[in-house]
Amino acid sequence: MPRKTIHRFLPDMGRLLQRPSLRWINIISHDPNLLHLNRHSVSLAVFIGIFCAFVPLPGQTIIAALMCFWLGANLPIGMMAIWISNPITIAPMFYLTHRLGSFLLGSEPVDFTVTLSWEWFSNIGAGILLPLVTGSLLCGIILASIGYFFILNLWRWKVIKNWERRKDLRLEQKSRQH
Repeated sequence: MPRKTIHRFLPDMGRLLQRPSLRWINIISHDPNLLHLNRHSVSLAVFIGIFCAFVPLPGQTIIAALMCFWLGANLPIGMMAIWISNPITIAPMFYLTHRLGSFLLGSEPVDFTVTLSWEWFSNIGAGILLPLVTGSLLCGIILASIGYFFILNLWRWKVIKNWERRKDLRLEQKSRQH
């Protein structure tokens, strides 16, 4: 089962939740899907993680955690899927989503250098923000949907493959007995 494969990569949640810094999760979480591995909670967590990775806001992890709590998705998988956007990939991701958003909105992409000041943001930031958000949301929804259906179907395929393997083993054992 895919559950066994995923368990190899995840830490032991029972021991992890005994840490004093993480005990608050036991109080908050009443939904068993938050920590259990099943096809729907894992697929939904992948959707949430990929979608939030494309959200051009700080605090993507907090947004993903809240969405996992709200929708009942697997929390650790959702937190790991967010790392699609990391310090190495975030610049190319947002550059490409900005270009896509500019294309969709029919505006010319803006060449810019970032200066963290209110003056820069008021002059150039407004021209960058709308195409960036448009492209990011579109890419996030499309790629998260692909991830969701990929995991859902991969899980189903693996379960069917295991059923067939067990069926073949039972038939082989019956043929040896006769």
